[in-house]
Amino acid sequence: MSDIVATPLPGETVQITTDPHTEPFWQAAKEERLVACQCADCGHFRMPPTPFCPECQSTEKKWPELSGRGTVYSFAVVHGFPGLPDITVVGAVIDLEGAAPARLVTNVVDIDPDEVVIGMDVEVRFSPISDGWKLPVFRPVTD
Repeated sequence: MSDIVATPLPGETVQITTDPHTEPFWQAAKEERLVACQCADCGHFRMPPTPFCPECQSTEKKWPELSGRGTVYSFAVVHGFPGLPDITVVGAVIDLEGAAPARLVTNVVDIDPDEVVIGMDVEVRFSPISDGWKLPVFRPVTD
């Protein structure tokens, strides 16, 4: 166990670009709600959002709100970042509860990076970023 705590990148360093297919995700995040793109015809979840469903090719989408919980599918610890040599970031792929097979690429925060494990239960938090947007990040579940 170390004294290092994984944190998100400073908000002013993170910028997003939206388009008609991703805007609902980012608008929900701004409201501190986690949603995932779901085909309105066959029910298949997909992240990142795409113009059409990979299962049935429908262009119809809906954006159900999720529980905000998930599990760590994969992760990598990054010590230092360009221009930020003292930061430690845990990049992760999260299985989203209630939205299989959708996964979200994000960060795990508020934890010693040595304690992050595959299968760990995590919950969403929202970190302010540039232009008033919010980035969903995950931290260990604290029941």
